[in-house]
Amino acid sequence: MSAKALILFTVLLDIIGIGIVIPVLPFFVKSFGVSDFTVTSIFAFFAFFSFFSAPLLGSLSDRYGRRPILLVSILSTSIGWFVFAGAPTVLFLFIGRIIDGLAAGNISTAQSYLGDIATDEKERAGNMGLIGAMFGIGLIVGPLVGGLLGSINHTLPFYVVGALALINVILAYFFLPETHLVRSTAPISLNPVLPIIKAMRHPIVLPILSAWFFVGVAISLQQAIFSLFVHKVFGLEEFASGMIFTSMGVVLVINQGYLLKKFWLHIFTQKQLLLSMLFALSIGFFLTSVPLWFVFALGLLINTFAQSILRTVMLSLMSAVDHEKRGENMGTMTAIMSLSMIVGPFVGGWVYMLNPYYPFIFAGCCGMVAYGIIRYSGLLKRLPA
Repeated sequence: MSAKALILFTVLLDIIGIGIVIPVLPFFVKSFGVSDFTVTSIFAFFAFFSFFSAPLLGSLSDRYGRRPILLVSILSTSIGWFVFAGAPTVLFLFIGRIIDGLAAGNISTAQSYLGDIATDEKERAGNMGLIGAMFGIGLIVGPLVGGLLGSINHTLPFYVVGALALINVILAYFFLPETHLVRSTAPISLNPVLPIIKAMRHPIVLPILSAWFFVGVAISLQQAIFSLFVHKVFGLEEFASGMIFTSMGVVLVINQGYLLKKFWLHIFTQKQLLLSMLFALSIGFFLTSVPLWFVFALGLLINTFAQSILRTVMLSLMSAVDHEKRGENMGTMTAIMSLSMIVGPFVGGWVYMLNPYYPFIFAGCCGMVAYGIIRYSGLLKRLPA
């Protein structure tokens, strides 16, 4: 099996694990008798600790290689989910997510890995699209399995996720080769803010990271309150919520596994896609705030298309900025997403308690801010036609 196939399989197992818990986690946490705000805070705590770990792990992967960092990160995920699943109190729920967050470098290291083995810009964009396709497949299989397991027992999905991550570690240890052979000698900082400050001095990186932050706030807000929202507004339980995420995964697979190469990147430039999909993302969020099932479903469809393309385009642009510091840059991008995932769930939980429809309106506004940053920052003039 090729290195690309192995790393994609590693990502797939990781995303299946994430997909399993998305529709079930809010119901499990609510079983402890906590508020909706506490449920969304669980998401934010993981993001808070991954914000500190992601840039460091990215820099370490540049210095010592992708393989050892990936192994440590996946093992942390396994331990974290086992602690979460066996939590006797709410405190241990938070501890489980903190353990996972302290070494949260699975996806960013995999992105750097695929960037290492790409031979040109098109292959690099295509590789990022393949990661997106793995997201799609994982979000087809994961939520479906999670909904089924969650309907049997609230803790079962989390034990399964921990086991999948453990299997992932074993496979990666025995079969995943190292690809980053030309190591960086740049100093490694323990301050997660310094790589962000350094990266944002770059005229191309600054607007990308700024827009990425607002996109991340909108997406993480949606993920944190989604199951709560569809339960309150439409009366949907774990299995139905999982089926919605499964449907979104089907759209992701079709879009990133086929349409991205055959249509989107063939017809449009990356900067055209960047601008138009930011606008579409905003429209999708605004539509999901409407309490009519047809309008809500249409908004989700638009939103899923936009998210999948934006993730690929923005990751591809960032990956191409500085080859020697690719791991650090991708880690910084993960840190920015983690920062947004602290803000999104906290704000989403607070706004949701005011009115369940307000979070999606707020997310749409975040999308419009990201659109404005890209359009008026001068980035589009610096990008190739």
